[in-house]
Amino acid sequence: MHCNNRSLIGLLFGLLLVGTAQAKLNVFACEPEWAALVTELAGEQAEVFAATHAGQDPHHVQARPSLIARLRSADLAVCTGAELETGWMPMLQRRARNPRVLPGQPGYFAATGAVTLLEKPAALDRAEGDVHGEGNPHVQLDPRRMLEIAEALSARLQQIDAVNSTLYLRRWQDFAARWQVALARWQGVVAALRGKRVVVHHQEWVYLLDWLGVQRVGSLEPKPGIPPNMAHLAQLKQQSADLILLSPLNDKKPSDWLQSQMGIPAIVLPHTVGAVPGSDDLFSFFETIVKRITALGHA
Repeated sequence: MHCNNRSLIGLLFGLLLVGTAQAKLNVFACEPEWAALVTELAGEQAEVFAATHAGQDPHHVQARPSLIARLRSADLAVCTGAELETGWMPMLQRRARNPRVLPGQPGYFAATGAVTLLEKPAALDRAEGDVHGEGNPHVQLDPRRMLEIAEALSARLQQIDAVNSTLYLRRWQDFAARWQVALARWQGVVAALRGKRVVVHHQEWVYLLDWLGVQRVGSLEPKPGIPPNMAHLAQLKQQSADLILLSPLNDKKPSDWLQSQMGIPAIVLPHTVGAVPGSDDLFSFFETIVKRITALGHA
């Protein structure tokens, strides 16, 4: 009987260890692109919740009780950082009372902390619109930076879930190999765009333009986050440009007017995963950007 009890205890202990090793990581992703990246890097080992969807402006999100509850149980929060979520994420963190996902802790990962940021202002002046003091936060639009972020995020996954570190390392290596092949192909396709001049609706495209080697000559918004007005648009049409870029979140009327005045194509590009049909993961997200901008970019 004593041996049977010992055997039973050993069996239960072994099952406990297996259960611990297989327990899923609970991940709170602030934006769809980071939910998609965690899915690539962790697969079924992570239970991923996206706090926002492609139809939302990530600058302006309501700190709903459902989001607080999700963050309270999270092992890892993956956000853009650089003040993109400053209007709602700090409030969620305070109310969730989950020390694991506070800034400075291993359970909080800011994608912008893994790459060099562009457009860092010399001084902050709110009269200049929605200016981010740490630099432009829209790093998800550069596939080169996405690879750097993926490597840093994989390292963080391996750190906070060491039991499954081999799985994360293997998935990172697989992702990196596939991404580098895709990146080389995308770069070959967009090479003809180098030197083009574009007008953007909002200044979220700086990282995409940096990758493409394309020059931004103007913005439909007179200042970041300030809606276009006719006086500004009238000045803008004097610019020499090849393309107008906007996202599905932007009002199309200003770009339609400028397009009619300048006779150049206006292209709607996905700003995040799932923003347009057929952009439901990271690979198809960039595939869609490349196809759309090159199809109309030669018009």
